[in-house]
Amino acid sequence: MSTAVIVPIHSEPRPSQVIPKTKPSDRREDARGMVGTSESLQHALDLARIVAPTDSTVLIYGETGTGKELCAQLIHEHSLRSGGPFVRLNCAAIPEGLLESELFGHEKGAFTSAVAQRAGRFEAADGGTLFLDEIGEIPPRLQPKLLRVLQEQEFERLGSSRTIRVDVRVIAATNQDLAALVEEKTFRMDLFYRLNVFPLTLPPLRDRREDIPSLIQHFANGAASKLRRPIRAIPLETIQTLEQHSWPGNVRELQNVIERAVILAEDGVLRVPFFEPKRDSQMLPASGTTLKDMERDYILQVLAETRWLIGGASGAARYLGLPRTSLLSKMKRLGISHRPLSAAKGDRASA
Repeated sequence: MSTAVIVPIHSEPRPSQVIPKTKPSDRREDARGMVGTSESLQHALDLARIVAPTDSTVLIYGETGTGKELCAQLIHEHSLRSGGPFVRLNCAAIPEGLLESELFGHEKGAFTSAVAQRAGRFEAADGGTLFLDEIGEIPPRLQPKLLRVLQEQEFERLGSSRTIRVDVRVIAATNQDLAALVEEKTFRMDLFYRLNVFPLTLPPLRDRREDIPSLIQHFANGAASKLRRPIRAIPLETIQTLEQHSWPGNVRELQNVIERAVILAEDGVLRVPFFEPKRDSQMLPASGTTLKDMERDYILQVLAETRWLIGGASGAARYLGLPRTSLLSKMKRLGISHRPLSAAKGDRASA
């Protein structure tokens, strides 16, 4: 049986350089954790570098978890507004009835719970940058007011007739096709063109798999430091397994998986932790299937693939990212008590 190749952790990988004039010692901060040397990521970062010194509105496209907020903050930090505030707002996280107040502020008594005057995010971002994530979720009734502030840099607080002027650069982001929303009449065409001055697309992780080893090391070092659980080595098989995963949650999902692996790495060796079952249409559980049943089925699948070897370098425990004793405990709890007779016969026949 071949032994696992161990890749030692020496130092954190150098993130992609965004600003050429930056000192080497500062490159990590410049890249804001956007680690990788793939052509698709470098193209996006090149565009960020070009647009950063301007005041143009930027629209960042990308799937959930690709790092759109990191990219927006990167642009802000290398702009002429870097000394001003960087204010964030996730448009999908605010109830529609409160979104206008969050954006533009309100006067005392403007609505039932408005017990005091409050400035909105545009005022808070005056002199700096406002990052509007999930911009496609802006309701139609607020789109004209947003268009006006983008064009004129002025607005009124909710419940007030006094015009407030601001100096704000807007960077927006979306995981939707805004052009399709325009065709569906749910997003204003003029607002779309006002936001789409400088479009920039961040690639999904499945399209930049060559960056995964560097990201693994980057996140492992960060999690090890935060959790005070040192990681001394990353097996090559761990890297290969993670490279083959589809990563529907992109870089954010990888970061969470690595943190979970660090927590489980009691011996200082990073191994692949338990992956959640796929949730696509072909993998949906039958009616009445419980999470316990799904966990049992998954462990049985892994046991079958490892020929019911539980411990060791090629065992199911290592594949699942669990200590051997923990897997045995799970098997007992789930009623997995013995190896199927058919599997044992198959081993004897091939012996």
